[in-house]
This record gives sequence, structure tokens and C-alpha cells, in this order.
Amino acid sequence: MSADNTTAPSSVAELTPGMEVRGTVKRIELYGAFVDIGVGQDALLHVSQLGQPNVRNVEDVVKAGEEVTAYVLRVDRETNRIALSLVKPPALSWDDLHEGMTVTGTVVRMEPFGVFVDIGAERPGMIHVSELASGFVNSPSDVVKVGDQVNAQIIKLNRKKRRIDMSLKALEEPAQMPQEPEDDYVPTAMELALRRAMEGRSGKAESASRRESKQDKKNRRQELEDILSRTLKHHSTR
Repeated sequence: MSADNTTAPSSVAELTPGMEVRGTVKRIELYGAFVDIGVGQDALLHVSQLGQPNVRNVEDVVKAGEEVTAYVLRVDRETNRIALSLVKPPALSWDDLHEGMTVTGTVVRMEPFGVFVDIGAERPGMIHVSELASGFVNSPSDVVKVGDQVNAQIIKLNRKKRRIDMSLKALEEPAQMPQEPEDDYVPTAMELALRRAMEGRSGKAESASRRESKQDKKNRRQELEDILSRTLKHHSTR
């Protein structure tokens, strides 16, 4: 939220974390600067919130009498203490994020192993190459490029390491298998009778075939017995 003559807060009660405010640096201390933002209570801009690493001298960044644009970091209404930051807070805090959440962001960096997407959080989320699409992906550039806006699903959060793992393929809709048309055909009475007749003939043919097969076996056994009998008889008469 931008602060101007019509929207600038006039009391501590109107301040909310993340609000953008403008003010004048009143005094400098070793640990930070005090800024008058027009609410009747000076706000502290701590040395750690100056937007630069390893600041040793606050006056290297801001000076007394200088106008600055800052963001409300914290508000303690009981003690009227206000903490500011020169760094714009992320649109999504770690408390806002959860696994399974769908987010929208912009691809800001590409690596052989995946891509990084700015989703408005403290740091970009990473989409591993294996999560860019279903199936094999040879290179992330085959799917996205820097500047692309994508929808992704958060699949893992590591708050300790400040890591956000996301997936594009998790949002892909499963392929629909073509459905076989239902057979609504109803045979006529004549067709049913014909089928039963054909099945009866088939059954009789199978039965006859089985009978013929048994007769063949019986005949072969009889032939073997006859041969054996003749052979034994021939040997006995010698």
C-alpha cells in the first residue's frame, strides 16, 4: 500500500504489517535509525533491515533529515513500538504456504536440474526437471523459459532450510481413456432360437466326437491285444 496525502496512516492503530509508509529520518543510533512516519510515534529502522548486508555504519545507508520509503515489519500497539524495513516484505509468508497449495509465479532462473519460480515468497520455489511434465524431459528449456508465468503445486516445504519444492506435472489432468460404446442391441426371438439351435448342434457334434474318440481307443486296444495274442500263440507252437 502506498502512502500519500490521502492514504497515509495518522495513528498507530492504522498500521498493519507489510504496509508501505513514507517518513523522515529523525535521528541515527548505532543499532539503527528512528523515522517519523506521521503517527505520533517514531518507528525504528533496525540496522539489519537496511537492505544491505553487513552494514557497520547506519549513516552509510540513511542520514538524518532524509526521506525514506519503508515497510511496516511489526506493530506492538500496547507499547506503541513500530519496526520498519527498507526491504519489501514477501507477498506470501512461510505461514501462508502449505503442501498441496497451488501457486502462480514467474520463471526467474533455469538450471540443468530444474527451474526457479518467483511466487512472491521469501525466496523462489524450485521445480525439479522430473516435475516439469509427465514422461521424460531432456532439458527444462523444452518445457519453460525465463519469464514464463506458470501454475505449480507445492509438493514439499522445508522451513528450516527455507526451501520450496514445486511441481507442474502434479496439476496435469489425467488422460481420459476412451470408453467403449455400450452395446444396447437386443436380439430378436428368432435370433435367440437360432443361437440355441446352433449351440445344440455344436453340443451334439462334440458328444459324437467324444464317442468316436472312445471307440478309436477301444479299437486300438483290441488290435494290440490281437497282435499280442497272435505273437504269443506263434511262439508257443514252435
